[in-house]
Amino acid sequence: MTNAPVRDRTGPTPRGREASGRPPWMLVVPALIGLVFLVLPLAGLLVRAPWTTLPGRLAEPQVLEALRLSLVTATIATAACLLLGVPLAWLLARVEFPGRRVVRALVTVPLVLPPVVGGVALLLVLGRRGIVGQWLEASFGVTLPFTTAGVVIAEAFVAMPFLVISVEGALRGADQRFEEAAATLGASRWTVFRRVTLPMVMPGVVAGAVLCWARALGEFGATITFAGNFPGTTRTMPLAVYLALETEPEAAIVLSLVLLAVSVVILASLRDRWVSAP
Repeated sequence: MTNAPVRDRTGPTPRGREASGRPPWMLVVPALIGLVFLVLPLAGLLVRAPWTTLPGRLAEPQVLEALRLSLVTATIATAACLLLGVPLAWLLARVEFPGRRVVRALVTVPLVLPPVVGGVALLLVLGRRGIVGQWLEASFGVTLPFTTAGVVIAEAFVAMPFLVISVEGALRGADQRFEEAAATLGASRWTVFRRVTLPMVMPGVVAGAVLCWARALGEFGATITFAGNFPGTTRTMPLAVYLALETEPEAAIVLSLVLLAVSVVILASLRDRWVSAP
């Protein structure tokens, strides 16, 4: 007669099962305070919003103009970031070269650099007396500061790191055996990237592009420093909020609600990517 094996009940709990019991108050209390700290200002914005006059204010010409300019410049900046950022992310993820860590650090600097400092740096390089700007003006008659093109450049400068980090992470997590198999079948490096690598990392590219677009849409510091605040030319939604706050607070609240709604939509669209990750 054989004894039935005894199941070990002291092992780890199944994956995803939360620990039972009441959570410690030493963690719950700070967590609730942090939640209130983050949610209360947004709730105040919703409470003080002029809901009765909201449709009329959204239809005002200056609001529509700022919204149109923001959408156009953010979209163009995102397209430029895709054109330049995806190859840069591939280079950092797939190619070994001296100083790669330094290059990766430089790419992420705009994430922590104060946007106003980024605007000053752009002026020193692309301004009329800048290192590159004076050559552009003398050779081609191109002036970038205080133009709509300057808005696009400022937004792309601060937003591209979001795209590069997202795509590089997707490239590092992709299974390279498919790329190696395609290469052994005679595919060129460009064909492998276009037909194999890019489809595999497309979710990361899409997520990075969405974050890039949202960051470009909300850019303020670098834009006002490098491009100025001219109606119809460089006054985007964040700049319009800043200006309206001094003269017409209700209009500032309406513009803020638009940006808040866009942010909520962006976060909701990316929620599954963040929350459901293993």
